[in-house]
Amino acid sequence: MSPPTAPAAAGAGAQAPAQNGMSPMVKSAIQGLAIFFGMQFFMNQFMGKKATTTTTTTESGAVISVPANTAEIPPFTARPDSLNEGAVYNPIPQRIAPMWPLNSPLDITIVVSPSFIAEPLAKVPKERRVVEEIAFELGNYKENRVIDTKFVVPKEVQNNGTLWGHFYIGIAGSKLDPKTPGYDPERAFHFVHPLTQYIAQKKIRKTKNLLAASDGSEEPEEEIPTGPIITSHYHPNFTMSFIPDTGVMHYPSVHPAVRQYIHMEATGARDGTGQNGWFYPVLFINTFWQLKAHMTALNSTVTELPLHINLNNFANWKFSLIASIDEGAKQTARTAAQGGSVPGGGDGSEFEMIKTVLLDTNIYLLGTTVVVSIFHMIFEMLAFKSDISHFRNKKNNVGISVRSILGNVFMQGVIFLYLLDNNENTSWMILFSQGMGILLEFWKITTVVNVRVRPTAPGSMLPYRIVFEDKHILSETEEKTKEYDAVAFKYLYMISVPLLLAYAAYSLIYDTHKSWYSFTITTLVGSVYAYGFLMMVPSLYINYRLKSVAHMPAKAMTYKFLNTFIDDLFAFTIKMPLLHRLATLRDDVIFFVYLYQSWRYKVDYTRVNEFGQGGGDEDEDKAAVAGEVKEADKKIQEKVTEVVESVKASGSEKKSGATKRK
Repeated sequence: MSPPTAPAAAGAGAQAPAQNGMSPMVKSAIQGLAIFFGMQFFMNQFMGKKATTTTTTTESGAVISVPANTAEIPPFTARPDSLNEGAVYNPIPQRIAPMWPLNSPLDITIVVSPSFIAEPLAKVPKERRVVEEIAFELGNYKENRVIDTKFVVPKEVQNNGTLWGHFYIGIAGSKLDPKTPGYDPERAFHFVHPLTQYIAQKKIRKTKNLLAASDGSEEPEEEIPTGPIITSHYHPNFTMSFIPDTGVMHYPSVHPAVRQYIHMEATGARDGTGQNGWFYPVLFINTFWQLKAHMTALNSTVTELPLHINLNNFANWKFSLIASIDEGAKQTARTAAQGGSVPGGGDGSEFEMIKTVLLDTNIYLLGTTVVVSIFHMIFEMLAFKSDISHFRNKKNNVGISVRSILGNVFMQGVIFLYLLDNNENTSWMILFSQGMGILLEFWKITTVVNVRVRPTAPGSMLPYRIVFEDKHILSETEEKTKEYDAVAFKYLYMISVPLLLAYAAYSLIYDTHKSWYSFTITTLVGSVYAYGFLMMVPSLYINYRLKSVAHMPAKAMTYKFLNTFIDDLFAFTIKMPLLHRLATLRDDVIFFVYLYQSWRYKVDYTRVNEFGQGGGDEDEDKAAVAGEVKEADKKIQEKVTEVVESVKASGSEKKSGATKRK
């Protein structure tokens, strides 16, 4: 048996360039489909369909069927007895061709064993022969067989050993066991493939009850083993697929992920050049859709296991794609389990989550989720843009709750620290987006107040303190806004602080934590998630007291609340506790109150409102500024004309009253 290697036959695709028109995306898609089907029709009509087999005559005069896709490499049965004159034998073949013709009937036997070394089939117990199929047609995509069986788990496998599958494959009627007299490697082959996977277990965070630890009554800590804990896992479902359309491949450049499924001809035969060889039919043991959540950890309690196999033929381009993706995901998970860094952060389980969603989610719900997620992203971007535009164009502090902005900075900072505290389950992309949100809130503060560092009073513990100073002398309405903001937060403190203390006490008594720091961050973030929406209440109170919503960022709030409704959709389609599902409706209450205030306090966006804003649109602001500049220029011109006429009149009077000098 030769070392496992495999080719990667890449499928080629073409995309038509986008054209200008009323519907460019639809037009481009139609053109692409038309070109594809046109090329297919042309190739079928004029070039003909590729033959799967052809015939050749041996030296004895017998006519035999051979593969038709071996290109310049002769069929294996017509191989030369010796190399060409001057040719050199290459132990590593450069190009390899299929060895058996398509439509060949195959006999298949699979034996499970705790040993990598094969034993004679005659000595294998019948219960360990899990598959015995005859006359399976290679290349017939309609051929699909299902095998259901079970087997006793060997003792070695129970003790974290590997469960091996011994595959015996041959042309129908051939002897399959290499240890049997009369075995012909031209008509049969044998290989071994593991049926279990070694998976590194996630490190379990050591937590404790902080009150019990302080009393000295906690149990002694167990010794935690260093390094990852790796155990053997088994999944009962396998898809085993023959790949009939591999064709001729360049052996040294095949993709490493699929090499394990290529088995070279056993005798090491070469063509006349000494550079090219042949390979047996490719059998792909597909574990792509095996989820870790459905696997069984093998130990002494597992005595019997089921086995479900789908046996079929599979397209080469699908095989190459799935094998490379699966191997890449497994390598990422192994790297993360060993403590290495993976692209994008995370713990290597992100791809597993994607497969879980694809397998366990209804197709219509999945499609709706994709569409809704796209809208969520669009609304998030529009809200971000409108929020920045609103604060850039705002000329005063009317209606702005500075305390709410500071509260948002604090809450987002708490969430950021919480994500860092649980960094083994957090992607760097999530941390980056959270950090950008904090920077945006800081920027908002600088647009409404001046942030200054001032020396503290004598005797203070800190030499300096951060103060927030008004950018200008506040108007009467701005003073009222500041007053209403203080009143609203006074009542907000009366509600939120007791809730926070109650939640902290409950968490301290009944929950376990890594440390006091982790307890503080977890308690704060739990409070933020539970009633962080209360930060919007001061703005609603200010609207009520000012009897106006003209100062609110209407567009940004609309986009944010549209995202809230999208979150509601997810809440009622994803499994979660009833109380958590009801909690997602809390932001809707704020939005409906804002809608009522918008209806109650009408705003005419076609004029400059009572706070000096023109509806929040930049174009309207620019038009108003241009009008003011034009009016100012007109007044200046009139003043200049008046001065010039006055100067002329004064000069005329002096000239008429002057006397001629002698």
